[in-house]
Amino acid sequence: MTGADPKILDELLQNTLELQALDLREEPSEDRLSTDDLLDVLRHRDLFEALLVTPLDRRDLEDSLEVSRATSHRFTRWLEQKEYAERVDGTYHLTGEGEIVAEAVVQFERKIRTANRLSPLLDAICEDHREFVVEPFESATVTVATPAEPYAPVTRFLTLLRDCERFRGFNTTHMVPPGLADVYGDPFADCEVELIYLPDVVDTLEKSDDGFRRALDGEHLKLRTRDALPYGLALFDDRVGIGGYDEETGTMRVFVDTDTAIARAWAERVYDTFRADSTPLEAE
Repeated sequence: MTGADPKILDELLQNTLELQALDLREEPSEDRLSTDDLLDVLRHRDLFEALLVTPLDRRDLEDSLEVSRATSHRFTRWLEQKEYAERVDGTYHLTGEGEIVAEAVVQFERKIRTANRLSPLLDAICEDHREFVVEPFESATVTVATPAEPYAPVTRFLTLLRDCERFRGFNTTHMVPPGLADVYGDPFADCEVELIYLPDVVDTLEKSDDGFRRALDGEHLKLRTRDALPYGLALFDDRVGIGGYDEETGTMRVFVDTDTAIARAWAERVYDTFRADSTPLEAE
């Protein structure tokens, strides 16, 4: 998606968010597919994927899917019976319905795979926001705290921050634990920073963290407050990330980051929304 029009990406993202906001837990439709019919469609995933790329004749299907002639005949009969594809000059083309079904099958598998990869993050953020992070962070780097590397998410965050010229984020307190600046120096010293924190967090940091107070006295840190924040959001120059925290200890359990355009558009929208509903620290 490199070079894509930001306005188009923004519209696509907004459409996705609106669709996800629909009540998917409504009563099942009376005409919904039976489990057997649904499984029948999913069993033909490879067939759909091949035809989504390009129309194919039967020989090409056999080569692409590595199936026998008899199997390819069975596949093409099934496609025609379901009206998912039609034969034109010996080549099988997906119908309009077939394209929609094929895309749904591919997205179904992709969403399950992504949910598996993001499971540490999905377990650490509130239920209302889980759906919104799956698609933007589909190909993200996932860094999880383990007994052997309990600070791996913090290390990943600091690595991305190291060469950053402009950083924005909210609820990032535990991405840079209190006292870190006293040991390693101010991690935000070389970049322009705007942060949104909970009011009580700001009060605590002002009282207990000398590095934080020094940063506030400088010119590169702008601080805002908001009464509620859902997770940790970080916007670097070239990547965006989300941090998930342990509810009991507050430590960062997982950090997920990506450089995709769709994730950047999502993160900018989310940050701007929370920023508009926050208060500059100097106004208090």
